[in-house]
Formats: sequence, C-alpha cells, structure tokens
Amino acid sequence: MSDSFGRFESIARRAFNYTSSDTSEELDGVHPFDERNMHPGIVDISQKLFDDAHYAQATFEAYKLVDKKVATLSKLSESGVKLMMQAFSEKSPRIKLTPLSSTSEKDEQEGYRFIFSGSVMAIRNPRGHEPNMKETPTECLDHLSLASMLLRRLEKVSDV
Repeated sequence: MSDSFGRFESIARRAFNYTSSDTSEELDGVHPFDERNMHPGIVDISQKLFDDAHYAQATFEAYKLVDKKVATLSKLSESGVKLMMQAFSEKSPRIKLTPLSSTSEKDEQEGYRFIFSGSVMAIRNPRGHEPNMKETPTECLDHLSLASMLLRRLEKVSDV
C-alpha cells in the first residue's frame, strides 16, 4: 500500500511542475535541492515542506535551524538578531569565522555578522510573525540556498 502511495505522490509532484508557473524544479526528475546542493540539515528539515508547497514554512524552519546552530556554537541563550550580533561580535566574538589577524579577516567576520543578522531579520522574522505569508518556489529556493551557505560556513569554524 505504501509503495502505491509513494508512486502516487511522485506523480502528483511531477504534475505540480506542469501546472506551476514559478518553480525551478526540472522536469527531468532532478530535485531542486539536488541542483543547488542544499546542506543536509536543510534537506532534513525543509525538503518535505517544500515538496508539499509549504514554501514559507520551509524557509522559516531552515532559518530556525541556522539560529539554533549559532546559539549552540556560541553557547548563548539569545536568538535572532541579538544572538547574531553577539555571536559574531567585532570585539569579542563567540564564533570566530576567521583568525581575525588581518583587516581582510576582520572585514569578513563583520560582513558575516551582518549577513547572519540580516537574514534572520529580513527572512526568518516575517515568516514567524506574519500569518499566511506567501512565498514562491523560487523565492524559497533562494532563501534556502542562503541558509545552506550559512550552515556550511559555520562548519568551517573549527578550521580557524
């Protein structure tokens, strides 16, 4: 029975591609998460939501994951913008993305500080506060790609 359901679900998702005017999923069967090489954490938390056309929720969950990862690495109990600004602080960062020994390395740290805080402010927060927020598949994939990049950047922290 579940095999039949799996085949039905696959057909329904492909049919969606034929009727949706704004999706980047190719009709050749390559999932857009594969095309964009999404971080495994994003795949685990957001792919089913994306496949079921819950685009804003898929984005929201991905950025909650980014927030949680930063909180865990920084050992801070904050969340959102306050967390990002403290975790990547210029003077005493809890998460050092670079050795901070050159101007370029300091600039990179500061830039990521604002990318992390800006992404939770501009992308995550509206989805957490506005009911029934609409998002297209392409917007969702763009947001998830950024979250994926941020998670991959955090994985490099131990290399610093």
